[in-house]
Amino acid sequence: MNDALRRQFQEKELTAAQAAGLVKSGQKVYIGCCTSYARAIADAISARSQELEDVTIGCSNIIPPMSFLDCEHPEAFWISTYFMGYEERRALKRGMADFTSVHLGQVDQWCYHTFHPDIAFFDVSLPDENGYMSFGASGCCMHPFILERTDNIILQINRFSPYVTGERTLIHISQAKHVVWADEEKEVLPGGPMEADEETAIMSRYLLDQIPDGACLQIGIGGVANAVTYGLRSKNDLGCHTEMMFDALMELMKEGVINNSRPKFIPGRSVVGFAFGSKALYEYLDHNETMFFGPFPVVNNPVNIAKNDNMISINTAMSIDLFGQVAAEGMGLNQFSGTGGQGDYVRGAQLAKGGKSFLAFKSTLGVNPDGSPKSRIVPYFPPATIVTTPRSDVQYVVTEYGEVNLKTLTMRDRTRALIGLAHPDCRPELTAQAKKMGIL
Repeated sequence: MNDALRRQFQEKELTAAQAAGLVKSGQKVYIGCCTSYARAIADAISARSQELEDVTIGCSNIIPPMSFLDCEHPEAFWISTYFMGYEERRALKRGMADFTSVHLGQVDQWCYHTFHPDIAFFDVSLPDENGYMSFGASGCCMHPFILERTDNIILQINRFSPYVTGERTLIHISQAKHVVWADEEKEVLPGGPMEADEETAIMSRYLLDQIPDGACLQIGIGGVANAVTYGLRSKNDLGCHTEMMFDALMELMKEGVINNSRPKFIPGRSVVGFAFGSKALYEYLDHNETMFFGPFPVVNNPVNIAKNDNMISINTAMSIDLFGQVAAEGMGLNQFSGTGGQGDYVRGAQLAKGGKSFLAFKSTLGVNPDGSPKSRIVPYFPPATIVTTPRSDVQYVVTEYGEVNLKTLTMRDRTRALIGLAHPDCRPELTAQAKKMGIL
C-alpha cells in the first residue's frame, strides 16, 4: 500500500466509541447481517442508550447477543429486519422489532424502499495493497445496495473477516467516511460429519438417489443437509450454486467432488450468497478465487439459477398441509425466520433443464400431550400461519417414509400421497380429516 493510501486510513481512523458517537436520535442505522455484523461498534452504540431515542437498527439473521436488547435503556432502539435470526426473534418477542417479508432474491427492494439508512456500519476484511476491503463472509449478499442508499459509511476493519471474491464484493477506503480497527472473531457453526439419526439417514438416501453426477447443488442448513452433502462423496463433477456456504460443501470442494466443471452460470466457480460455519471455513474463503460471492439478487435470481443444468435444490420446512402448502418461516402468530430464499430456489431449480426441487423434513415434531406423535403433515395450518411456498410451486416432498413428486398430482392424489409420507400413527386421523374437509 502506498503512502497516500496509508494516510487516508490514518486520517479516517476512529475508535468504536467515537464511531458510535456519530449516531443521532431519530436515525436509521444499518449495522450488518449474519457473519458480517459490526459488533464492536454496535456494542458502543448500545452503551449510549441513555443519550439516544427512536434509533432504528437495520440488520438480519444476527447470531451473537445484540447488546441493543440488553442495554440500560433498550427502549431507545427498534429493530428492522427482513430475516429473523436468534436476536431478531428475541426482539420481536419483546415488542422491539418490525419484519418485512421479501424473497432474498429481491432484498435490494428492502434496501431501496423499506430501510433508508442515515448511517451504515460495515464489518470488512483487512485492506489490500490498493486500499480495497471485502464485505466478508455475509456482507456481499446485500451491502452493495446499502452503499447505494447512503454515503455515510463507517468501516469496522476486522482481520477475522475473510476477503472474498466475486461480484460487488469490495469497498474502497475513498468510499468510507471513517474506519474503526476492531478484531472480532466470527460466529461459528460446528463443522465436520455428524452422526445422523435413523430418520435423517433414510431421507438422505432418498435424496442421494436423485442427485446425478454433474448436478449443481443448492443445499440448506440442518441435519438432512449435512448428511446429504457428506454422502455426495461418491458423486462426480458436481457444481455449487447456493444461497449459503457451509463446511460440508467446503469439504467436497477440497476433495474435488465439487469442481464446477458443468454449471453454465459462472462456470468453474462456486456461486455463494453468504457463509456460516467454522473458523476453518472462513480461512478457506479468504482470497479464494474459486469462490464467487454475489448479492442475493444475483445469486438467488431464479433466472440465473435455471441456467445450470441438473440444478438440485434441497430445503426444509416446519410443516406442510394436505393441500401441499408449505410453512417454513413460522406457525400461527409465531414468526421464526423469514421468507428467505426457498421460493427463489424452488422455482429456479424447476426451471432448469433436468432440475429438481426437494423439501425434506421429518414426519413428526415431538409428541402431543397424550404421547401420540405430533405430525408435521397437517390437514390445515393454525390461523395466521404464513405460507412460504404455495402448493403450485412445490415439487418433491421427502420424509423418512418416502418421497413423492406432488407437481402433477390431482388434489385427491396429492392428499393421499402426503398422508403416505406421514407417520403411520398419524395417517388414520389425517385420512378422517381429509374426508371431513371434502378433499378425499
